Amino acid sequence: MTQALKPETPAQLLDAIAWANSDRKPLELVGTGTKRGLGRPMQTAFTLDLSAFTGISLHEPAELVLSAGAATPMAEVEAALEAAGQELAFEPPDFSALLRVPGMGTLGGVLAANLSGPRRIKQGAARDHFLGFEAVSGRGQAFKSGGRVVKNVTGYDLCKLMAGSWGTLGAMHGVTVKVLPRGAKTRTVLLFDVDAAAGIAALTDGLNSPCEVSGAAWLPASVAARSGVDMVAREGAPVAALRVEGFGPSVEARCGMLRALLKDRGATEELHSHRSHAFWREVRDVAPFAGADDDRIVWRISVPPTEAARVIAATAGIKGAEAYCDWGGGLIWLAVDAPRTGADGLVRDAVATTGSGWAQLFRGGDALRAAIPVFQPEPAPVAALTRRIKDGFDPNRVLNPGRMNEGV
Repeated sequence: MTQALKPETPAQLLDAIAWANSDRKPLELVGTGTKRGLGRPMQTAFTLDLSAFTGISLHEPAELVLSAGAATPMAEVEAALEAAGQELAFEPPDFSALLRVPGMGTLGGVLAANLSGPRRIKQGAARDHFLGFEAVSGRGQAFKSGGRVVKNVTGYDLCKLMAGSWGTLGAMHGVTVKVLPRGAKTRTVLLFDVDAAAGIAALTDGLNSPCEVSGAAWLPASVAARSGVDMVAREGAPVAALRVEGFGPSVEARCGMLRALLKDRGATEELHSHRSHAFWREVRDVAPFAGADDDRIVWRISVPPTEAARVIAATAGIKGAEAYCDWGGGLIWLAVDAPRTGADGLVRDAVATTGSGWAQLFRGGDALRAAIPVFQPEPAPVAALTRRIKDGFDPNRVLNPGRMNEGV
């Protein structure tokens, strides 16, 4: 039975990891546990419970900065920011329904997984808003990087390295992030009855315009029909959507420009305020595949936007296949009915034809996640670099061993 270590201070965390390193005892890092179903399954005798490192320690709205314990629930962070008229501009997603877990997880977990939503296409990923942290490495050594100011130069930017490391390099107990004012208004221009190729072409036109689009997605008819937004669901047709945010008069003017630009492509409707927010929450949280009766395998695929339609067509023959696009086609969410293999070979073959894409098994059972690569297999030079980085931070493979790659 797995035993839990629960340090309550940075000193206790340091002692726990130093002991694990000296005795070669691998640890599974856990905050609230909402992301345990992501990555390869852990098989460790001990869990390192980081839930004591919680609470917002600093929020300076005028300085656009927030510091908190790494295990601070995202709901607490978002409530504090909303009260100040601010937000995390990278739009962290809530995968609780998709992964069948309670709650949105923690701020540290979002940063460690480098998760971001549709606004990434304009504002960047979580790592681009990650200003600083305090952590303990797998060597049992305390280290930190960055600080409380947006412009901070301290040598190596370890925040970029920690973001997306999935807890394999260090156990963070404190983090600092950049926050931004919340947009006053949001509208979404809709184009109906456009297939993947035509829809992504329209998204590209919108993104290349001076309209400052902050979200660009394409949904096939079957996905659009399940939307909770009536104006999207009732059309019974595929839809391309472009979001504009900011001050009211500016949003209205830019939406008018978009509709004029895309008139010949079929721009006909706009979602205002509530409907617009609801639609982009669905896109962000992968709501189309999060239904209680939907147990399909889910892949997260990144390809050049110009290749998205071809990848969707190449995977359409897989049993139960259904896909939609975010980030103007650069991100594809794909659901397939292939519980034993996840259609791993077919999916990766389709992605490989793009020359620069990658695929992550996002939702699947423990057996499947242990049997196939969860993350895109790395080329030999990159894999060697990954091992050298891991050796520097955690030579004895104490922290989340094998979470990203077998044996690392």
